[in-house]
Amino acid sequence: MLDFAIFAVTFVIILIGAVLYLYPSSRSASGIPGLNPTEEKDGNLQDIVNQGSLHEFLASLHGQFGPVASFWFGGRPVVSLGSVDQLRQHINPNRTTDSFETILKSLLGYQSGMGGGATEAVMRKKLYESAVNNTLKENFPLLLKLVEELVGKWKSFPKDQHTPLCAHLLGLAMKAVTQLALGDRFRNDAEVIGFRKNHEAIWSEIGKGYLDGSMEKSSIRKEHYERALAEMETVLMSVAKDRKGQRSQTAFVDALLQSNLTDRQVMEDSMVFTLAGCVITANLCIWAVHFLSTSEEVQEKLHQELEDVLGSEPVSLDKIPQLRYFQQVLNETVRTAKLTPIAAQLQENEGKVDQHIIPKETLVIYALGVVLQDADTWSRPYKFDPDRFTEDSARKSFSLLGFSGSQACPELRFAYTVATVVLSTVVRQLKLHQVKGQVVEARSELVSTPKDDTWITVSRRS
Repeated sequence: MLDFAIFAVTFVIILIGAVLYLYPSSRSASGIPGLNPTEEKDGNLQDIVNQGSLHEFLASLHGQFGPVASFWFGGRPVVSLGSVDQLRQHINPNRTTDSFETILKSLLGYQSGMGGGATEAVMRKKLYESAVNNTLKENFPLLLKLVEELVGKWKSFPKDQHTPLCAHLLGLAMKAVTQLALGDRFRNDAEVIGFRKNHEAIWSEIGKGYLDGSMEKSSIRKEHYERALAEMETVLMSVAKDRKGQRSQTAFVDALLQSNLTDRQVMEDSMVFTLAGCVITANLCIWAVHFLSTSEEVQEKLHQELEDVLGSEPVSLDKIPQLRYFQQVLNETVRTAKLTPIAAQLQENEGKVDQHIIPKETLVIYALGVVLQDADTWSRPYKFDPDRFTEDSARKSFSLLGFSGSQACPELRFAYTVATVVLSTVVRQLKLHQVKGQVVEARSELVSTPKDDTWITVSRRS
């Protein structure tokens, strides 16, 4: 994965570039406390690099200046919001587009959906929700089969064998996302392997080089990235062409093809869903299984809920909403791991947060990683404690941040379903154990991921 110090700065620069292109007369966000630019040309760029990641920079920024703070890129200010109260004031009147989608499309150089009005945004959101719901409904047996195959493999391991979560669960996510989103073509392992190769090349290079021109200076690296992106786009357009007019309407892409989107928009939206869907699904599962391995008590609570709700029956799509403790575990996984620590929006109209005026067309960052571990919102914020989500206030704060309910992005809703199937299948058959002496550290990228592969051991339930 690319170095986040470059990555995080890059997506902000690209978004600012989009603002400059679309709204050249936008005003500065004056009067908001924050850092003065350390360099006239780059603003606070070096400060971010020195902190190691944009998330760590924002944590320091909000610690110094409070929940509403500003910093600089070149001659343009950026506003960051770092608490639930301030995000509540901003999100309600301004959220018409998916902030995660905004970031990813900007990094890929895609523009569809960047300047659309509220009506278009609402229509596309409904389209994606319907597409995700339909593909999960039509393909749930396939998802169960994929998960059972992985758990069967784990059951065959000796008790003391170390199981690599990142490698195994990323592989599962690749199979699940490609087959459910793009259809039968990806039941061929060779197609999945090709997709994974290009996915890794794209994800590891998104945005790199815009900061200092490094990719332009490396013809090999630039060629590798552009070839992977072109190959992925060609594959997605080929999939769309093959599935047009088919009677079977079971994949995510089928719903896009039935809409009034252009061929280019279908390809771009398929790219965003598959790129993000794989990474979000894999890392939600990785972190959830890792945290479960640290708590036998949580595993037993999950096992008991399965007995109470399902008995001896396998998990089903209609029963998942009844697995409330599973939902709490996944919510707490997202919170503790800071699964998506950064989001962003363009200020559509002049707004006000507390006493601060945010001018129209200002770039506003949601410092979600800061908010998710804010002691004023969460008691014992660094402790993995699913029981905190029995409280209505915790659920409301979590939903406000876009991690549940109507605000959740389609990739995360998809990931929750896959993760529920994984956890229910694993907990019913296996017990998870930590590897002694292992220290798991997170890398705060667009999606937080372990710095190194994470290992567990498993034993069969009696």
